[in-house]
Amino acid sequence: MTFLPAPPNSGVRFRRVDLEGRPEIEARVENVAETTRSTTLAKGNTRIHTVEHVLATFAGYGIDNAIVELDANEPPIADGSAREYCRMIQESGVVAQDARRDTYSVSAPIELEVGETVMTLFPHEGFKITCTSADRKGRFTQFYSLELSPKTWETDLAHARTFCFYEEIEYLIKNGLIKGGSLENAVIIRDDAVLTTEPLRYPEEFVRHKMLDIVGDLSLLGRPLQGHLIAVKPSHAANCELVRRVLAQMRKPLVAAQTFGPPPARDPEVTAETLCSGDGAVDIDGVMALLPHRYPFLMVDRVLKIDGNHIVAVKNVTINEPYFQGHFPGHPIMPGVLQLEAIAQVAGLVMLRRAETAGQIAYFMAAEDVKWRKPVRPGDTLVIEVELTKSRGKIGKAKGVCKVDGEVVSEADVTFMTRLA
Repeated sequence: MTFLPAPPNSGVRFRRVDLEGRPEIEARVENVAETTRSTTLAKGNTRIHTVEHVLATFAGYGIDNAIVELDANEPPIADGSAREYCRMIQESGVVAQDARRDTYSVSAPIELEVGETVMTLFPHEGFKITCTSADRKGRFTQFYSLELSPKTWETDLAHARTFCFYEEIEYLIKNGLIKGGSLENAVIIRDDAVLTTEPLRYPEEFVRHKMLDIVGDLSLLGRPLQGHLIAVKPSHAANCELVRRVLAQMRKPLVAAQTFGPPPARDPEVTAETLCSGDGAVDIDGVMALLPHRYPFLMVDRVLKIDGNHIVAVKNVTINEPYFQGHFPGHPIMPGVLQLEAIAQVAGLVMLRRAETAGQIAYFMAAEDVKWRKPVRPGDTLVIEVELTKSRGKIGKAKGVCKVDGEVVSEADVTFMTRLA
């Protein structure tokens, strides 16, 4: 792994130098594909696992722009903490850039409850984390609170190691989640015993590592955050969901302005992620902010979910659709090519959610393996599921399926290109 400098306002990016084309993935929450035991970023077929410790290092030191080059799908685990990454930063040094640094200050409390996790983010002048961690049996319950700064990051959080409970190991091995795991890079808790090759580095090492993960995951906001986070039994899934809710709060002033004024020109800063609600949904106003299509050719009414490169949207098919006048009188059927167009529009939403394609249009280029299996009639709700399978530069490929009542009615592989209108 190599850390490289990056120009102002470019953010943190991971670059896979072992793959053709040296694909890059931006460290933003819209690229999060998996949050089981760690945070995984994905774009097309490219994936990078366990990014949170590297991201926490950059965020802890206040580094906004950097490129991380990797020749594998995961950063070196080192000793399970961020200590070795800190040494890399210390050896290279940090420089100020001639550009304004945008932060986001929480304007109102944000509450989140996911399973056993409870998180509340309050307005605060700096960035503070107050955290309680424990397993399901209440063992090794620990509490710690910290105002984050480059100094406190380096001394109070960076050395805290990954840990797991002994009874979890079989599951983790079967699911390929700890292929390189050992006592050299993790602490194992068995009953009341702590198995480690060295003494605990902090009295509260377990909760401090949870806080380390929080720092890394919250950096997926794309800018420094000002607020006081109170977290009980945090997880990667909850951390990333909190980032999405912060993004939704960032979006609220613009939504309020739109409520009392005429439709604004398309904002190049608008992405699908900033329009998402807590559950990843996007309403029709959000869809129209991203897609240029309008009546009678907008084939998406609502996005139900955006999860990494997977998106689920719906089109409500009514008898008022203008094409039913001629297709066919007395026997209305939704044209198959318009189902294909719906797949293409939803695929375009996947590409247009990225920061680098903001303000652009997705042009439909090709369709392959197109199949129409059942007719779609007025009153049906067309559920469109699309998975982005490849993204390189301005070109994207996706696999789409349309369903009615859970049955596949059409499917296709589509290719499209993004460019300025």
